[in-house]
Amino acid sequence: MKHYHRRQLLKSMACLGVMATLDPVFADTRKRLPALSIGACDWSIGKTSDPEVFGLAREIGLDGVQVSLGTAQNDMHLRQKSVQLAYLEASREHGVAIASLAIGELNRVPYKSAPETEAWVSDSVEVAKALGCTNVLLAFFGEGDLREDPEGQAEVVRRLRKVAPKAEAVGVNLAIESWLSAEEHLKLIEAIGSPNVKVYYDVANATEMGYDIFREMELLGTEQICEIHFKENGNLLGQGKVDFKRVKSTLDKIGYKNWIIMEGALPKGAAILPAYQQNLQFVRQLIKN
Repeated sequence: MKHYHRRQLLKSMACLGVMATLDPVFADTRKRLPALSIGACDWSIGKTSDPEVFGLAREIGLDGVQVSLGTAQNDMHLRQKSVQLAYLEASREHGVAIASLAIGELNRVPYKSAPETEAWVSDSVEVAKALGCTNVLLAFFGEGDLREDPEGQAEVVRRLRKVAPKAEAVGVNLAIESWLSAEEHLKLIEAIGSPNVKVYYDVANATEMGYDIFREMELLGTEQICEIHFKENGNLLGQGKVDFKRVKSTLDKIGYKNWIIMEGALPKGAAILPAYQQNLQFVRQLIKN
């Protein structure tokens, strides 16, 4: 937890007994938020695995943050109760919700092959519950890419079959984000056989692959899309390849009412704060129409 002062951490830890008796709404601040609340990934606003992200998120004007479970270097630090309390306290202090959880490190340490990742994913279910969020993004890019890898896909199916009942028991979704098409995602989900394994849909990634994102979103529907990234690569939202007006109309058509999480959308050399304030203004105007 770099940059997080020891005094603040001790204060958060001291709250343990009190917080345990509080109404669950303390952790699940989403209950006080409207449909289509807007957040950003902690890594996209330069605060990966850092509870100071909530202060910056408040300055931007965000409703929430998608937080990283951690890194291999800090041993997925949100698995520690003291770190969870630090995040919950920072979320409360700044009035910014914990929208969802993500394990981006799976791009470098693949879930399909690295043995330690089974514990990461399994433990993330309990962490999500403790933080009051519903969705855990499982990343399958880089070293974790599943394209043209039937053995890797089979291993992911095997591993998710093992952990899915745990997720089902507490109402947490394990959300696959990958380069695969909608049909390929559906095939994986069918093989796993759990209603709590879903798709984390990224409009920029799917556009980059040449998929018809509007058809894909309709095919997957809200039954499978548990959360969505509004993303551009190297451009502000609305200034790149993605037709966000049509994205919004498609989300309306399928009845999507969950978080919109902004990712990327930072031009080269741009400062994060003004860029994300502009991204937020774009999305807010978009969802009003």
